Amino acid sequence: MLIKEKLKEKNMSMYRLSKESGVPQATINDICSGKADMEKCAVGTLYRLAKVLNVSIEDILESSREEYRSSFETFKSNTCHHVKDMGDIDFMIHVLESDEIRSLYEKHWYPEALYLLAMLDYLSRVNDVPVCTKYNDIRSRRLKNPIYPAGVLLASEVMKTEETKRKAEKEAIPEFRRFNIIESEVRNVV
Repeated sequence: MLIKEKLKEKNMSMYRLSKESGVPQATINDICSGKADMEKCAVGTLYRLAKVLNVSIEDILESSREEYRSSFETFKSNTCHHVKDMGDIDFMIHVLESDEIRSLYEKHWYPEALYLLAMLDYLSRVNDVPVCTKYNDIRSRRLKNPIYPAGVLLASEVMKTEETKRKAEKEAIPEFRRFNIIESEVRNVV
């Protein structure tokens, strides 16, 4: 969130921001913790915060929209659709230029960051493109617990057996499995 970034950048406390902007500290706490919906904040509140932090109201609102985190299944689906719509190479270029992997990782959105990195590595392999070394520090990471597709979890639960999970693990794409993400189908999206 932009406000927290600016506070850190300016070495400013929420208390000082409250005093300089005239916005109650409780409101600033709610904004910084995500309890307050920025879209519903009074324009005057946003104006006073923006003025002290030397940013625009639009910047504050845009940064709050970026913080929305969809479900992991939705993220995976969107990623696969982007690959299909853009094509492998254009998708890879877009991911590298936007540095989205690093951005997600720095937000501590590890499943999303690792999924995107796995997709990048997978597409590099199937297109015979050298792997980008920019993310080698992240490549050494792995999720503590495996993430299975929703369909595998459902089948495992209905059948009351772990066999479905074991089969999915064996069939998983190596670039995903390395990060403890069980994924076997990234091309067949509707």
